[in-house]
Amino acid sequence: MAADRPVKARPPRGGRAPRSARRAAAGRALRPWLLLAPALTVLAVLLFWPLARVVLLSFQDYGLRQINTGESNYTGLDNYRDILGDSFLWKTVLPNTVFFAGACVGLTLVVGTLVALLLQRLGRVWRVICSTVIMMAWAMPAVTGTYVWIWIFDPLDGVVSSGLDGLGLIEPRETNWFTDRWSFYAIATLNVVHHGFPFVAITLYAALLTIPRELPEAAVCDGAGPWQRFWLITVPTIRPAFAVVTILSIIWDFKVFAQIYLMPGGAGANEDVLNLGVWSYIQSFSRNEYGTGSAIAVLLTLLLLAITVVYVRALSREKDEP
Repeated sequence: MAADRPVKARPPRGGRAPRSARRAAAGRALRPWLLLAPALTVLAVLLFWPLARVVLLSFQDYGLRQINTGESNYTGLDNYRDILGDSFLWKTVLPNTVFFAGACVGLTLVVGTLVALLLQRLGRVWRVICSTVIMMAWAMPAVTGTYVWIWIFDPLDGVVSSGLDGLGLIEPRETNWFTDRWSFYAIATLNVVHHGFPFVAITLYAALLTIPRELPEAAVCDGAGPWQRFWLITVPTIRPAFAVVTILSIIWDFKVFAQIYLMPGGAGANEDVLNLGVWSYIQSFSRNEYGTGSAIAVLLTLLLLAITVVYVRALSREKDEP
């Protein structure tokens, strides 16, 4: 009978959902942002506003007079023209920053990877002991670690100078490791790598634990050696962890400050060892040229962003390749 037939619901006109459904969908989409609002507000106050303030200062001739009066003296791109036109940037500061960061990132990854592989092979007791020891190096403040390395390479009473003097290789009173540009950055590299490799080692060790045992066992049965197993199984499997530690190492090592500034001559007495971070600080707080210092900081940030973007895009292309 016609009365027993089910009544079909009419679709809304124009194929649109009812207004109540649209409101519910909008509420669901807005709910995560409402939950994130407190954290985003804190980030905006603590990070984005100072960053915006630095960018604004980089377009001004800002010194002690402007601090006292609160006036703004916008000069456009003059600060950037002066910096980019200064040969000191291209011959000294930029090479120091790029090559030092590159060496630190590379050595930190190599040492951290080797330590992670060592932890994987150790027994439980020795693994706990070694993990505790290397984490002590990571927990040491950068200031404390820098002074330890300064003491080790002290020209007169340092461990290295005394040992080489005992072997008759150097004359301590005529050898200063901190005046030469190369030896200065060699010590700084040891300092940064010593402080940074524990994070890489523990992170990669955690990633190594996710590799199924069947993969290396099958590779051994197929006759693959340790080097082949590492490159064909270990590296592809934990590539995301490698990407994370590499990006973080790039960010940390490009903005190294304390390890350079606290070493003898690093605070500006020896201009041959300045990097972008220390140069920005000296221009701002030693010479009271806050506009110039802010422009240097912006250039450092842009350089860091460019390197990070290139690295991430290279990883993405490599991942998309068959």
